[in-house]
Amino acid sequence: MDGSKRSDASPARVSSALRRAWSHTRDLLPAASDYRDLKRTWRGDLLAGVTVGIVALPLALAFGVSSGAGAEAGLVTAIVAGLVAAVFGGSNVQVSGPTGAMVVVLGPIVAAHGLGVLGIVCLMAGLIVLVAGALKLGRAVTYIPWPVIEGFTLGIAVIIFLQQVPAAIGVAPGPSSNAFLAAVEAVPTARWPELGWTLAIVAVVALIMVFAPRIHPRFPGSIVAIIVVTIIAVVAALPVDTIGKLPAGLPAPTFPGADWAVVASLVGPAAAVAALAAIESLLSARVAASISDTGPYDADRELVGQGLASIAAGFFGGMPATGAIARTAVNVRSGGRTRLAAITHAVLLLLVVSFGAALVGVIPLAALSGVLMVTAVRMVSTATVRSVVGSTRADAIVFVATALITVSFDLIYAVLIGIAAAAFFALRALARSSGVHREELPGPAQPGDERIALFRLEGALFFGAAERMLERVGDIRGIEVVIIRMSQLQILDATGAQVVTELIQALERRGVTVLVKGIQTRHMQLAERVGVIKSLRHHKHLFDDLAPAVEHARSHVRRAAEASESAAL
Repeated sequence: MDGSKRSDASPARVSSALRRAWSHTRDLLPAASDYRDLKRTWRGDLLAGVTVGIVALPLALAFGVSSGAGAEAGLVTAIVAGLVAAVFGGSNVQVSGPTGAMVVVLGPIVAAHGLGVLGIVCLMAGLIVLVAGALKLGRAVTYIPWPVIEGFTLGIAVIIFLQQVPAAIGVAPGPSSNAFLAAVEAVPTARWPELGWTLAIVAVVALIMVFAPRIHPRFPGSIVAIIVVTIIAVVAALPVDTIGKLPAGLPAPTFPGADWAVVASLVGPAAAVAALAAIESLLSARVAASISDTGPYDADRELVGQGLASIAAGFFGGMPATGAIARTAVNVRSGGRTRLAAITHAVLLLLVVSFGAALVGVIPLAALSGVLMVTAVRMVSTATVRSVVGSTRADAIVFVATALITVSFDLIYAVLIGIAAAAFFALRALARSSGVHREELPGPAQPGDERIALFRLEGALFFGAAERMLERVGDIRGIEVVIIRMSQLQILDATGAQVVTELIQALERRGVTVLVKGIQTRHMQLAERVGVIKSLRHHKHLFDDLAPAVEHARSHVRRAAEASESAAL
């Protein structure tokens, strides 16, 4: 009979698991509901897509050049990854493509391993992000503290600015992999008249971009600036470096080739790229959801979409993609409400590549440097910096440390160290908010009360605060009974429960009777497993209410006093 029941139940469990798996998979795939509002919003989506495309063009070119992969890789990424992420991602308004943060990570990888590994890095990183989405890890980004995010952003902005210094003065970057050192090493190699012309181009681009919003909030300052300086450079035949010849249209898709030794050496870099892609994309999607009324985003589906986007970009010779906060914000503020806007942005860039490659090729590299320098400065909000630094000392330390480590060492290490530092300060604050307080016994005082100690535990009793409680209660002298009140304890972990167990055992060895009152139901199982209950002298020494516990303590003191008097007689 039992075997029959098990055989009947097993297929049911398998069927239920398959249904859940299919339901989860279906949630990660595109659906018709993604475009339910299209009849109402398509005009605004098309206009927003064109606007974002105009903004994205110079950025895609600049980020491609800055990463070392070339302008073509930046455009391919904006087109292919932008289209795939728009269709498969979890946000209705997210715009994806090459970003400054990704450039910061890719630069050292390309310098160390060569440009030929870019495709395999795309595939490996994209696969990692895709698996993370399938495993429902999308909400993990919510555990990154605000000071870490802002410090990370500040550090990236500084690196992007420093990376543009060599091109802005018309020379190659220095041999160092550190952006600051590379910029310092490049400065002495600058020569006139190239230095004067490139600085003039950067200055004109910066001035146009800075003053463009005063003409109109949606005025495409970056593209206008590039057109102006390109016309001047071509007409005057200025001796400045340009983007160079670009192929017309997308390259044919190919599978990136690499041997296993190369793949093994890229596991660490690919993991760093994947972590950055996931973090930046989810942050961008979260920002978009907070500034628009286009509905919430699906974090897991967003990771799946970004993973597929990077994989697709790798097949076409692109670079890993992420959600782009600046372009997404432009999309929302330009009226984008559905995925059609991001799709339109990708199609517009494809048209530019197909029919305007020759014109794009004559753009001066210094013009792209000017665009990225202004973009880097705009990434930093002085109001936000003041808010973080002025909040608490702990948050200010985390913010500054994250920014400095980002600039000096590595982006991923900066985030991890920033999270660890924030966690340390949070645990320290939580430990300080916890307390062990000795209280007077309730009701009128009775003879013998001085030999009873009542302690109230409150807040959190975890590994960061447990030792303090052990010292506070364990130091008592001249006491026969200790009552430990645990009803006000909000957090109890295994370390805290073990410390309570050790405390009870230590007091009992000294002949002190310990009574425990008010262990919450949610803590009871842990207390039993660790040994808190077992360490009590008698199971009746566990109480739900204070009054019976106090009465038991007083009766214990009376019995001890009577026994002492009888022994004296």
